[in-house]
Amino acid sequence: MFFVTTTVVDFAKVFTEERYCDILLHNIKHYQKQYDFRIYAYVIMPSHFHWVVEINPERGTISDLMRDVKKYSAWDLMDALHEDGMKDLQRLFRYKANEVPGQQRKFWMKRFDDEVIRNSGMLRTKIEYIHYNPVKSGHVLNAEEYKYSSARNYLLDDHSVLRVETNWS
Repeated sequence: MFFVTTTVVDFAKVFTEERYCDILLHNIKHYQKQYDFRIYAYVIMPSHFHWVVEINPERGTISDLMRDVKKYSAWDLMDALHEDGMKDLQRLFRYKANEVPGQQRKFWMKRFDDEVIRNSGMLRTKIEYIHYNPVKSGHVLNAEEYKYSSARNYLLDDHSVLRVETNWS
């Protein structure tokens, strides 16, 4: 089980529109079927997302999962940004691609941060951190008000955005 963070290049605030959050979620759901992983918590913030996932080692590693989620969500997101005429972001992603020979666009920062969840206390701490992120950032007053957070799953039993394993304790 891992606590993972990945960030858009230059901390660009892409996930301020539902359309872009939904594209990321679509990719997550697609790869959830392929890699057979469980989600224990998540939040999509304007420039990054956090989640706690338990991988199925027979289906792939955390690196495999993150590689595919990042790669294919980037393609879909950049296509949507192009369709929406988001020229400033398009320029940024082309400019950042210059850091990698042969690459035309770069959406996500190269790496992702992951931390192995070692026990239930650490899991609880990471879930609380994830849920408090939108409150701390001033997006909402109460964690369950933020649509793209598993706080809604835990506090309202609302799995309409993304199914989350809430019965682990």
